[in-house]
Amino acid sequence: MFRFIHLLIDDFVNLLFPTLCLGCKQSLIANERVLCSACRINLPETNQHQEPYDQNLLNKFAGKVPVRFLASYLHFTKGGVVQNLIHSFKYRGQKEAAKELASWYGSQLKIESKQLQEIDVILGVPLHLSRYKQRGYNQADWIAQGLAEALNMPMVIDVLNRNAFNESQTHKNRLERWENVNKVFSIVKPDLVKNKNVLIVDDVLTTGATIEACAIELVRAGCKSISVITLAVADR
Repeated sequence: MFRFIHLLIDDFVNLLFPTLCLGCKQSLIANERVLCSACRINLPETNQHQEPYDQNLLNKFAGKVPVRFLASYLHFTKGGVVQNLIHSFKYRGQKEAAKELASWYGSQLKIESKQLQEIDVILGVPLHLSRYKQRGYNQADWIAQGLAEALNMPMVIDVLNRNAFNESQTHKNRLERWENVNKVFSIVKPDLVKNKNVLIVDDVLTTGATIEACAIELVRAGCKSISVITLAVADR
């Protein structure tokens, strides 16, 4: 009886204040989260985890840091549904959407990929404190949390520190991005990553400069290996 009343209340609230699909902006129905079924089915998945040694991706880090596994969940195109999703939790406060998407991908990885079985810890790329206060959360940590729960792996925070409030990377080329993040990060808790297989998590992979800068500091701290997962990859 209580469950029935609870469902009625939920339906009434959704009627007055409908939860909208972040893709098409249509109302979500029961058991739909973040995206409606149609938008979720049509997500532009990369399936990169099935080819974890894709040279087009690994070349982003070739000769710089030893990346053992690299995969992104979705293709990012300007004006597309994935951009709407990324912007929803990066700029519009819908951090739960980041965790939900990561959970979907984590569940898929658990079944379809063996490359992550040796991962010891998962961590998100940190925000500078001023950006964190402005946003109220770090979207990469929410992505890391979704993956950690789906993969049943430990997540660590406050391992890396972002020392400088660097400019947005959006309109920069690879060299400019690297100059923008070079020496921005430092290790705060090296014992949490020393001799560990570390999975770095972020929202979008473009040139890889930010991930590279994080990875360099982790390698210096003595981590055993670096793997990378992002929710999206910018197709260029």
